[in-house]
Amino acid sequence: MNRIDRLTGMILLLQTHRVITAERVADHFEISVRTVYRDLAALGEAGVPIVAEAGVGYSLMRGYHMPPVMFTEEEAAALFVSGEVTEQVADESLRSALRSALLKVKSVLPKERHDFLNRLQPAVGVWLSPQDEKAERPDCLMPLQQAVVRKRCAVLHYNAGARGEVTARQVEPLGLMYYARHWHLIAYCRMRQDFRDFRLDRISRWEVTPDTFDGHDGFSVKEFFAEAITRHELTPVRARFSLSGMERVKREMRCASMVPSRVREGWMEVEILVPCLTWLSTWLLGFGTEAEVVEPPDLRVRLHRMALDLATQYAP
Repeated sequence: MNRIDRLTGMILLLQTHRVITAERVADHFEISVRTVYRDLAALGEAGVPIVAEAGVGYSLMRGYHMPPVMFTEEEAAALFVSGEVTEQVADESLRSALRSALLKVKSVLPKERHDFLNRLQPAVGVWLSPQDEKAERPDCLMPLQQAVVRKRCAVLHYNAGARGEVTARQVEPLGLMYYARHWHLIAYCRMRQDFRDFRLDRISRWEVTPDTFDGHDGFSVKEFFAEAITRHELTPVRARFSLSGMERVKREMRCASMVPSRVREGWMEVEILVPCLTWLSTWLLGFGTEAEVVEPPDLRVRLHRMALDLATQYAP
């Protein structure tokens, strides 16, 4: 990124934050803090009213706005493709808001950008495999996202573990994550008095309440997810896959922590951390002879029994 583009981006970054530290600006643009100071000084000399608060950060003087910025072809294309992806992984509450936002963006594009997107639209498609298709779920992404930001409590009628036992949980929403082909709400559950991961497709009913909550200011959903990988509920599995089988593993196990290593010509050995051996055994059985579990031994026994039952079912 050249300096002119960076200075323009710096103004936009300041516009989107009430106050921001030089360290965060440096992280955003992947530059040194000293370079940030030089750039801010240059903007000030050019007449951009930047306010510095000692020990707090930098902000733009109230009322200052940069003139509308025209999108490049690459930026317009990126927005279009992100919209196509979101159409596949979001619920209607988020899709409708995104369509409205993209329509407003398109309305300010010059004619040549409109023509560019009109040519791009039939040439780009996003299709998720059947395993990735969204399951039936309430349209709660946008309301829950707002509850996270505004620190509003929510009541979830939740089918834990898909066992058919629906319980009402009052939770303090802290973040949303998309992994393992599902959206998840990370929240503090007042019934369990601990942080929990709620799959949105297992919520039968929900309500954001007027009640607010305090605390959890340092909570990070990314750290929560990283800690879940190291906790005891994830079981390490070592398996071998053919090269064609590995392509399927990469597609369908994106959420897993995998450490592949070649063991012999045409085969790869993979270490996988998984939360449910029951699901994994069914998934592995679908590979046929293109997969072999090395450990744990009880998973090998489970697969042997399942294969025998299947052979018996289809015996002539």
